[in-house]
Amino acid sequence: MEDVKAKKSEIRENALARRDALSRTERAGKSAAIMDRLFDFANFLEAKIVMFYMHHKSEVQTEEMVRRALEMGKIVALPFIDAEKGEIVPYKVGDVDQDISEGYGGIGEPILARCKKIPVQHINLSIVPAIALDERGGRLGHGTGFYDRFIPELDITTRKVALAFECQIVPQIPMEPHDRYIDIIITEDRIVYKI
Repeated sequence: MEDVKAKKSEIRENALARRDALSRTERAGKSAAIMDRLFDFANFLEAKIVMFYMHHKSEVQTEEMVRRALEMGKIVALPFIDAEKGEIVPYKVGDVDQDISEGYGGIGEPILARCKKIPVQHINLSIVPAIALDERGGRLGHGTGFYDRFIPELDITTRKVALAFECQIVPQIPMEPHDRYIDIIITEDRIVYKI
């Protein structure tokens, strides 16, 4: 068990270093390419309710995606992290500039007084953050377990999509029983369906 934790820690550290090494311009260009792939993706086009997350630090930039999805008439949910309960609660946002403020870990979250809770089962497509991924859908997050607990709550038909830079794809993520797989990875170069 300690070997798995150590291996995960090493993968996380190396993937973060590669992602952090991308320049601001590279991140913006690659994020735009990922957005184009996502917005042409059939599962996204068909989805009525899409759950995003607000990017933090060197992650794939999602703010423009949220704005564009709202312009398209999508119902957009963002995660509120209830650290006390150790869970994610999705809330509908209608205005990026008015409905979001800094929350858990400095990440943008819905302002609860302005936003309405959305039942998890109503989400059609969920964008899941990741630090590293493998082509089988193995996912490595920050190690807090929030998404590993959230993913099983989603309806079985809900597509779980990770947006990542190619430099975040690794040969294999060591998966433990509590870890959850994602269905689809979208990078600046390709769309990977879980095998």
